[in-house]
Amino acid sequence: MTHWFEGPLAAFDTETTGVDVEQDRIVSAALVAQDTAGGRVRVTRWLVNPGVPVPPGATDVHGLTDDHLQRNGRWPAPVMDEMARALAESCASGRPLVVMNAPFDLTLLDRELRRHRASSLARYLDGTPMRVVDPRVLDKHLDRYRKGRRTLTDLCARYEVVLDGAHDAAADASASLELVRAVCRRFSTRLERLSPAELHTLQATWHAAQARGLEAWFAKSGTPETVDPSWPLRPELPAAA
Repeated sequence: MTHWFEGPLAAFDTETTGVDVEQDRIVSAALVAQDTAGGRVRVTRWLVNPGVPVPPGATDVHGLTDDHLQRNGRWPAPVMDEMARALAESCASGRPLVVMNAPFDLTLLDRELRRHRASSLARYLDGTPMRVVDPRVLDKHLDRYRKGRRTLTDLCARYEVVLDGAHDAAADASASLELVRAVCRRFSTRLERLSPAELHTLQATWHAAQARGLEAWFAKSGTPETVDPSWPLRPELPAAA
């Protein structure tokens, strides 16, 4: 029997102006799809002129400069619409959606939709369930006592997944997709009986527990910090009174 993680998958990734999901902007994104393990990967790419300056630190990460984005990027409103429609169509087809550190990328897209389309990711999905698979959450749960960082680069090295051109949205999405296949194969005895929908629900619980553990670690270290337990999408912040 072929397990779901050997079949159709899609993966989404963004590059941004920073790490604040409420304020920063998407400058590039990619959605990749693959029908079967080892099969051809289809890639959709977006390049965005965010309309705000790109900090040098962000450019150092992904290599996208203000000049390049102003010359070659498209205005955010139509691009965000295309991204959301593409994700909604992919989810409607039943493909599990791979997103590394899902609360970051999916929340950013949701906020961009609110900013530029007066809409939300939920409205585009229109009741279609997302079955998200987050390799970071999976690895932290399945190999929880392993020390060390769990960035995409680190996890790819751990699971022997090729990552060419890190911090390019298409490269990162493709690597994340292969990473999910690799993680699920390694822990197949614990995952093979779970459907993508069941795994989605479990990851929400696992991520919340991981957030509580990280908060406790921060407190013990003398640097208290709040860690959002929401997964795969952070709720909208309440409007200021």
